[in-house]
Amino acid sequence: MQAHEPKDFAASFVRLAEDAGQSLQKARGEIGKVIFGQETVIEETLVTLLAGGHALLVGVPGLAKTKLVETLGKVLGLDARRVQFTPDLMPSDILGTEILEEPTPGKRAFRFVKGPVFAELLMADEINRASPRTQSALLQAMQEGFVTIAGQRHDLPKPFHVLATQNPIEQEGTYPLPEAQLDRFLLQIDVNYPDRVAERRMLIETTGAEHAEPQAVLSAEGLVAAQRLVRRLPVGEQIVDAILDLVRSARPAPGSPLAEKLVWGPGPRASQALMLAARARALIDGRLSPSMEDVIALAEPVLKHRMALSFAARAEGETLGNIISGLTAKYR
Repeated sequence: MQAHEPKDFAASFVRLAEDAGQSLQKARGEIGKVIFGQETVIEETLVTLLAGGHALLVGVPGLAKTKLVETLGKVLGLDARRVQFTPDLMPSDILGTEILEEPTPGKRAFRFVKGPVFAELLMADEINRASPRTQSALLQAMQEGFVTIAGQRHDLPKPFHVLATQNPIEQEGTYPLPEAQLDRFLLQIDVNYPDRVAERRMLIETTGAEHAEPQAVLSAEGLVAAQRLVRRLPVGEQIVDAILDLVRSARPAPGSPLAEKLVWGPGPRASQALMLAARARALIDGRLSPSMEDVIALAEPVLKHRMALSFAARAEGETLGNIISGLTAKYR
């Protein structure tokens, strides 16, 4: 939103932002009926979708990652699908393939059969178990928004979001995502164990005869409209400078304090991700502009998968979480 725009436009923008914020709060409440004790995960997932990006969910099995994607599909009115990634999964199993048909006797033609990637919300379960070739096929679709089969372009639906999962413990038989592909995920969302209160509620409410059913709050068109709104939220110069300073300070430049601790750091895409994510978080909270609190809260999920510790730093027990916390300390 520009300062010189008419007052009636500004008032209309404020109304739209307030309505979107209320809808998103309601959506968060509906998801919370089914997903217990994961408020931060729910918020960061909504931030990812609202910012128009993709997320990498990292957590041990049994923490409702699959249930989260299913619930998001219902609440946001999106066509949601799930693909279990395995070592023998081929790119065509995700993207689709052409089959030879004979619609009329003596006349043959190829017909493209769409794969599960043609969904508005795709869960790539245990993405690091598939071969690099299959991973690359999906990640190219994430970046480009279309797939090319036999020289023909096939556009993916809009919106299109991928929520990929990884198990942080069991690494046998996996193909870790390269740095360039990790960078295509807007956020890395760590899914941790719920606290005792949340787990007790889960125990009671999921083992009875009745189960809570979330209600639809948005539609695909409503989500796209909210995504456009996010990009129009004004951002103060102080916040822009803080984002730039934070991301640039996380790079192991020669002579920097992190030169010995990091092998590589975040590129410009991290700055873009943090800006969009901060705007999205502000809108979810019903605010018209992001604050420093948004930047601090989202710094770790935005930066963590875009940085790598050196061998010496790992040997000393250093963690990326501690480094990012130290970088954001001066903004608290």
